[in-house]
Parts: sequence; C-alpha cells; structure tokens
Amino acid sequence: MSQGFFVTGTDTGVGKTLVACALLRAFASSGKSTIGMKPVVAGSENGRWADVDALIGASTVRAPVKLVNPYAFEPAIAPHIAAELAGARIEIETIAQAYEALCRQAEIVVVEGVGGFLVPLNERDTAADLARRLALPVVLVVGMRLGCLNHALLTRAQIAASGLRCAGWVANCIVPDMPRLGENIRALDERLDCPLIGAAPYDHDPRPAADAARFNLDPLEATA
Repeated sequence: MSQGFFVTGTDTGVGKTLVACALLRAFASSGKSTIGMKPVVAGSENGRWADVDALIGASTVRAPVKLVNPYAFEPAIAPHIAAELAGARIEIETIAQAYEALCRQAEIVVVEGVGGFLVPLNERDTAADLARRLALPVVLVVGMRLGCLNHALLTRAQIAASGLRCAGWVANCIVPDMPRLGENIRALDERLDCPLIGAAPYDHDPRPAADAARFNLDPLEATA
C-alpha cells in the first residue's frame, strides 16, 4: 500500500520543490520506491517547467508526465487565472485520478502544492480542497525570513481547520544570515504542534540530496 504526503508552503517561492525533492531522495535512501507529483504548475522557461523536471529527477519510478503533472500553464501567475487564459478549468477529480494511478506505481508519492495553502485552483476550489480530497498528511514548508512566524502560524491553523493532519514542518532558510534564526525556529517549533522534520540551511544553489540527509523521516513514517 502506498503512502502519500502533500507539501505546502507559507507562500510561493519558499522551497516546496526543494523539500519535496529532498523527501523523495530521503525515502529512496530508506529503500522505498518514490514518485513526485506536481498537479498544477504555472510558469515555464523555454517550454520547460523546472519544478516538474526536478520532481521527476528526484523520483525512483518513471511515470507518464500527464500523471505527474496534469495541468501546466505558461505564464507565472495564479493558477486559476492561468487556466482561464488557456481556456481550461482545473478539476480536482482529474488530479485525484492521476494521484491514484501514481499510487499503484510507487510506495511513496509526494504531492507538491502550488503557491500557498489557500491559493485558488478554480472559481470554487483551493489547494486546501485538493489536499482534503486526496486525504493526505501535510508537510509544511516555512520560508525562514522576516514575517515567517505569522505566515506559518496562519497556514498551520488553516491546515487544522481543513481537517488535515500536519505530519511535520521544515524550516527552509531562504535568505542569508537571517537575524535570530535559531530563536525563530524555536518559536515555531514551540507553537506549530507538529514535529520539525529538519532545517535546510541557506544555499545559493540548493541541493535536495544534501537536505535529504538532514531530514528525520520518523514522524512521516509514523503516519502509515
């Protein structure tokens, strides 16, 4: 039976892809077959979507791209707007069917959200609704910078309000030399009511394999 996780973040650009790839590599190191999934991506470079390529590269199982990434849009804008411009509509059930197909191919499926937890996917649904439909434990990525305490606590509250389990959180250092970094991580660890899986130090060229070695998978494996 496969095990899945939904990786969300306090905002866009906080390192969800880095953490998702690190989790895939960490589970692979423990002997598990893995697939990364990016249900919705907006923003391409020369016809390539970097997040999707990174997740495919970090996975041990190769799956059809249409399953890994059901919805891809060119402009780097809010996904529901990108879909409207493309004459499309993001359907949660389409994503759920793709996820179920991936679950038949690997022991671990790591689903990376888009933007923050409440980003709209269409006129009604948000990324939170997608996580709820997939019924996955959530891994919260906190981009460590000024303002992260409020953003992290608000996101954590919304995860709870959505009826989902927060399996753990990751402190991702996205700015160099953040003042009082240790104190900020400690403040969140005391308040988020979920285990700290690991802290990824600042790196101008982040490497998921290096961060994977820093992660403690025990809290995630306990959700099985």
